[in-house]
Order: sequence, then C-alpha cells, then structure tokens
Amino acid sequence: MNTAAIYHRTESEYAYLYTNELMHVRLRTARADCKSVSLVHGDPYELDKKRWYHQPTVMRKTLSTDLYDYWEVDITAPHRRLSYGFIVTGYDETTVFFTEHGVFPVEETYLLMANNYFRMPFFHEVDRFKAPQWVKETVWYQIFPERFANGDPSNDPEDVLSWDSKEYPGRKDFYGGDLQGVIDHLDYLSELGINGIYFCPIFTAPTNHKYDTTDYLEIDPAFGDKELFRKLVEECHRRGIRIMLDAVFNHMGDTSPQWRDVLEKGENSRFKDWFHIHSFPVHYTKTDDFEFAENMNYDTFAFTPHMPKLNTANKEVQDYILTIAKYWIQEFDIDAWRLDVANEVDHQLWKKFAAACHELKDDFYLLGEVWHSSQPWLQGDEFTAVMNYAFTESITNYFLERKIPLDKLVSNLNEQLTLYRKQTNQMMLNTIDSHDTPRILTLAGGNKDLMRQVLAFLYLQQGIPCLYYGDEVGLDGGADPGCRKCMIWEPEKQDLQLFAFVKQLIAFRQENQFTLCEGSLEWQKVDTNTGALIFSRDIPDESIMGIFNTGNQAIFENSSGETLLLHLANVKEDGIVIEPNGFVILKN
Repeated sequence: MNTAAIYHRTESEYAYLYTNELMHVRLRTARADCKSVSLVHGDPYELDKKRWYHQPTVMRKTLSTDLYDYWEVDITAPHRRLSYGFIVTGYDETTVFFTEHGVFPVEETYLLMANNYFRMPFFHEVDRFKAPQWVKETVWYQIFPERFANGDPSNDPEDVLSWDSKEYPGRKDFYGGDLQGVIDHLDYLSELGINGIYFCPIFTAPTNHKYDTTDYLEIDPAFGDKELFRKLVEECHRRGIRIMLDAVFNHMGDTSPQWRDVLEKGENSRFKDWFHIHSFPVHYTKTDDFEFAENMNYDTFAFTPHMPKLNTANKEVQDYILTIAKYWIQEFDIDAWRLDVANEVDHQLWKKFAAACHELKDDFYLLGEVWHSSQPWLQGDEFTAVMNYAFTESITNYFLERKIPLDKLVSNLNEQLTLYRKQTNQMMLNTIDSHDTPRILTLAGGNKDLMRQVLAFLYLQQGIPCLYYGDEVGLDGGADPGCRKCMIWEPEKQDLQLFAFVKQLIAFRQENQFTLCEGSLEWQKVDTNTGALIFSRDIPDESIMGIFNTGNQAIFENSSGETLLLHLANVKEDGIVIEPNGFVILKN
C-alpha cells in the first residue's frame, strides 16, 4: 500500500458540513491501491466508554483521477461534535489506521489514543458554506450590452456603426447596444427559458467593453440611466429573472477622476496611494499595441497602461469599493456580483466585500473570475463560486480541440470536483465561451451537431450553466473582438432549429435540476478506442444517464425501461444508434 498517498484535511473540502446536521467526509488514496476504506467515528468524550471504533462505517469509492481514488461517506453526530479516523485496506492485504498523526497499526492501543483522531469540535451552522437555492435553479445568459440590441438610438455614441454592418467588429467599434434593447427582448429570453442575466460592465467607461471604469456609481450614458436600469431590474424580477452585474475592482480606467488627479498633481494628489505608483510623475512608453506598454512606473492590469491597478489594501479604496458593492444592492436590488480579475485582488478585501453584500441579502451570489483552481476564495467567507474555467476548459480541450484523450478528460473533471465542497460545486458557473474566448460554434468548426453535443454534456454537469448571447441562434466568432459580434435579430438569419434545441436543453436542465444538482456522478463507460462515454447522475429512486459518441463510428445502445429525455440519435425499436457527435439522455 502506498501510504504516502493517503490524505485528509479536516474543516476543508475533505470534511465539511453539507447541511446543519450532515457532514461529508472524504479520503484520498493512490489510484487502484486500496480495496476498502472505513470510517471510525464517534463523540470525542465517549471514546473510552463506548469504544465506538469497533463499529466502522464503510466509505464508498466515488471519483478517480490519473493519480488518486477518492472515498466518501455522509455522517451525522448526535451531539454535533465528532472524532474520526480511517481504516484503510490495500489490495496487498495491508490494513492501517490513518489518523491526524499519520499511519498506525490497527491495534487497540492506537485506536484508544484520543489525540490520534481528526476532530470536528462542534457543528457550527454559522460557519457552514451555504448554497443559495435560487442559484441552483438558474440558467444564466451573458450579455455584452454594447452588442445585444440597440433599443434607443438617441443615446448612441458618436461614430456609431449601423447594426452588424461589419463581419468582424473592431476593438474600438460602437454599435449602440443599450439597456432599452435588453428590456425590449426580455420576452425572448423568457421564451428561451433564461432566468438569470449576467451583464458585462454597464458603468461609465470610454470603451465598448467598459472594463476600464470611469465611474462605478453611474450607468454609462450610451446604455441609458439609473431609472432605465431600475425599470430593467423590475421587469426582470417580475419575470423571475435575476440580475448579476460585472465590476472590476482590480483596476480603474485612466479616465477616472482619481487617476486624472494623479496625472495632474503627481505626488501631491490625495489619490496617489489609491494606486501602486513607484515614482513620479507616472509615465509609460507607447507601443504599436494599444493595450501594451513598456517602461511603466506604476502597476496595471497586465501591461495595459489605461488600466492602473488599485491599491485595495488602502482603507479609502476599500471604503469606496464597499460603498459601490452596497449601493447597487440597496438602490436597485441586484442579485449578484461577478468580480473581474478577482484573483489579483487581496483576500482581505473580498472578505469584507462578501460580508457587506450578505448583510444586505443572505442569498446574494458572489462570482469570482478565477481561471485556475480556486480553494483560497471558496472557504465560505469570500465568493460563492468562480467562473469554472478550470473545469470547462477540459471539456473544450477534449470535445472541441482534441488536445487531450478521453480518459484525461474524465480525470480532469473528477480532479476539479474533488477540490471543493459539494455545495460549492453546485454553485460554479459553467460556460464554454464568453466575451473573453472564441465562441463555441467557431471552436466546433461550424459543426452544429458537435456544438449540440458539447452543450448537452455541459448541462448534465454539476454547476450552473451559462449561455453566451447569440449562441442559441448560431452566432459565431473567434477570439476577442470576434466573439463580440452584434446579436442576430432577423428571424431569417437565425438558426431557429438550434434555438429550439437550446430551449429544449434549458427546459430539461430546469425540470431535472434537483437530480443534476444533488446527484452523485458515476462514470460507467470511458472507452478511449471507440469514444463511447457513458455516465449517470444518481439520487435515490432516480438516475439520469448521458450516452455520448465522441468517436468516429456509430455506436449502438440498448434502451429498456428508461424514459428518453433528449437526444441527437436514431431511435429504433430495438435500441438507439448514436452517430459521431451524437448523444442520448435517459431517465430511469
């Protein structure tokens, strides 16, 4: 047995409260190394008296990665406190007692040592990571406001282009999209089944993307005003649609009054400590690339001189940001913040930010933009979730780019799921494309069957699906700015069959939300030779199964007793023929 691979950490994703009484416990062992794991557990004050280690609880093996197997069990404790350890048996017939102090023989001497055990001293409900129920039930729709719809030409910026007048939008192009355009198409979103809108920034800024904020407390005039935004929120809430705003607190735009004051007054500016400035006057050397500069003597987002980085350790900056966080909740009743470049901002600010938001709304959703594994932000006192790029990137790498083999896809997905608590995985935002990436149809090489397959696979995963505007009608586009094309509104230019499929997929997700959110994941077939991939999401008395053909030849699957929910396949009396890029979703 490879005892060096055995791992557990209490009060983490390895041991946590799922409900106020139910605790999830997880153990890691080397892959294919151990044939059984049992948990010995009981009240820490009754070890000598009851010797509860004589009644072990069998743990179930759940997910596996390239390197590890994971074992889990759900337990309760009558007195809301717990001591526990693990009895691990390897395929070599070695059996050990794994404790907080390492590995021991399974002998009474060591089982009676109270300090050997891992401890959950008390089940504190206040510390439990809570997943808002409404988020579990949401399918988000991401809108890049400047490109969704022009509902009010009177607020168009100068030199506005006619809608969709260029095949490929330029980085500095404006087309006049605004908040009125969103209001005008809320019925469209409701018909699609959307119940959450995630807006890219809508605050005052000089660019079309608005990630270089001038004023966080004002709506950009090209989008409308506060009263129009209030109307938008009210109309959305009336339809059961939640609102998530995007904000950038890592940096400001260089048109902000604070940075302008630094440019004007230099070292005498009252805002000099709002930024990371190394010397005065501030300066940089221009290059041919508008977004890249050299010889900057102040910190920025990447190498973009027009986005000076905020010093979020500064008390005035913190107060300013917290004022913004609370303002849009108190005044307009927004439901969520999406926080740009969240991983480059200090944790202390995010803890204060979360506390401020949750004081106003217990079930407020905080979504961080973190592109890598994110445990430090997901302990319950900062973000509810992150944009799940580390998870969905593997889906893209396999289905759309063929950069990794099928078994590596499964290993990667499992690895990400084991990094977090179950309720955290339920909150993660799953999206294949966004304003920062090529669109899914372009990644699929224009193959809409492949696009359908990828979306179906995504909507079966734990986490919250997010659709990028226009994907549902066949909008394509490469990397930024190509992914920011104008929305297609002419019916004759829309792919209405694709729209109908996406509508059906969203309805499937919402009708089966409980199973897909709460259900355990079981990989039943991962065939790297044929490309057949079969897995299920299971709860007691119900299972939803997905069968995907990711290979080059048709596959045949028997179907008996199951209800066919959604498919891209040939359904026959004796079974189902699934062509390449096809899939079947069944329930039993």
